Amino acid sequence: MRKLFYLIILSATIVFASCSKDKKITPDNTGGTDQPSKTGSTLDLIKDSVFLYAQQVYYWNTSLPTYAAFKPRSFSGANDLDALQTEIDALTQYSKNPENDNKPYEYYAPAPGYAKYSFIDDGSVSGELNGVKGDFGFAPVWIGDINNTTDIRVKYVYPGSPADVAGLKRGYQITAINGRTGDGLKYDGGTNVNFLINAYTNSSNITLTLKKPDLTTFNVTMSTATYNVNPVLNTTVVDAGNGKKVGYFVFNSFTSDANARPKLNEAFAKFAAAGVTDLVVDLRYNGGGYVSTAEYLSNLIAPASKTSGTMFSYYFNQTMVDRKATLLKNQVRKDPDTQKPYTYFDFDYSVAGNTVPFSKDGIPTSLNLNHVFFIVTGSTASASELTINNLLPISQLNVNLIGTTTYGKPVGFFDIDINKYEMYIPQFETKNSAPNGGNGGYYTGMTPGTAKYPGKLASDDVTKDFGDPTEKLFGLAIKYLQSGGFPTSTQAVQGLGESSVNAIEQSRKVGIETEGKIFRGMIYKNNHASHK
Repeated sequence: MRKLFYLIILSATIVFASCSKDKKITPDNTGGTDQPSKTGSTLDLIKDSVFLYAQQVYYWNTSLPTYAAFKPRSFSGANDLDALQTEIDALTQYSKNPENDNKPYEYYAPAPGYAKYSFIDDGSVSGELNGVKGDFGFAPVWIGDINNTTDIRVKYVYPGSPADVAGLKRGYQITAINGRTGDGLKYDGGTNVNFLINAYTNSSNITLTLKKPDLTTFNVTMSTATYNVNPVLNTTVVDAGNGKKVGYFVFNSFTSDANARPKLNEAFAKFAAAGVTDLVVDLRYNGGGYVSTAEYLSNLIAPASKTSGTMFSYYFNQTMVDRKATLLKNQVRKDPDTQKPYTYFDFDYSVAGNTVPFSKDGIPTSLNLNHVFFIVTGSTASASELTINNLLPISQLNVNLIGTTTYGKPVGFFDIDINKYEMYIPQFETKNSAPNGGNGGYYTGMTPGTAKYPGKLASDDVTKDFGDPTEKLFGLAIKYLQSGGFPTSTQAVQGLGESSVNAIEQSRKVGIETEGKIFRGMIYKNNHASHK
């Protein structure tokens, strides 16, 4: 059997970029009277396959009803993809989390009834995690009282994107979009939100008026373009005094190894040359990506003394562990090195076969860190949370979280090909090296300043650029190092307030559509070299 080594956390991505895929519809079950018809439209057969695969590989598959009770073909939508997502949303509502009032494990508070993790994709977002995007290259966000605000800011800008070329910076205020100003830009959860979505996501051209911090304004007209993603948006070194050098970097997506590793190596080489003693990792908008990249970042940060110790372990459902998920035989891939075909059924899904150790092999730079701070928000998900969870048990690092409660995604998946679609549903959970079986299960997120997640609860500050020591969240890390703790006064931590944290993410529609299909997850990836 093959041994799985790599995991990815995303919102929507692809696992094997170089594999040839044999995409099959599988309208047959394990037998018995609860077996669907083998006739019907292509869409009917795809709907059947969605359910049948879930019966075998969904992490909470024992909670699912029978085929006859669920009626996969009954789900409809505005188009085929929407109908399939509606089916997946329904599938995810059967599991019960006893630690969250028996709500579904995929319960998503801003949009109850929708899947928090599972989705189906037509392949449109697969390239992003491999380092290629085709858009404007920035994200907008409302700040202030979300019930009465016209204040839209630039949340982030990807280097080399059209927005970067046009001079956009984080914190710049957007005062006009395609000629619309004032109350026409007020957050209303309806008409104006849809206007922004259409202008930003569904158009290939956009005209903006922006106001800089010095109150000067300028106009830009941009077109979407394809560019290579640099997931490291900013690197900064700050002298905090008393021999403490703070290395700060923004890591915005766990893109593929080939894309991310050179950028991470460059950042850590800079930190090593500067004599950095403490590290701030800004993951506030990082929705996840490749688990192998999360492993690499964890190894970069971890001390050499942890080598060979457990980083984390995967836990799959019992059907997969017992090798009864026979439909995985239809998921055929090709090893890019040997060109030999294999299937997902060939893997070893046991915990023993899926425990990942720390390793400094291939790590070009080592830092001797006294403190590690992670800046987080509700947009921090999956592979980001995996990285944090990997490092929390290492007392030498004194890990602290700064920001708001994270998204909450301790589960991940690999792609299931069904006809022209790729389905992503949780197939595993991860746990770290803490005693007594490891810690995980952060389905409701990691809240800074709690017993399990030390740190400081504080809201985002979108008015300042990344790396600015006066930006509130980064500033809290610096103050900690200067004083030995976080400030206790409410004035020191108050800022925009909870009501002002990313109003653009207050609904599923806005949160997903305004930034494209943001991937919040982690993807499991096998080690091709271990194929037998």
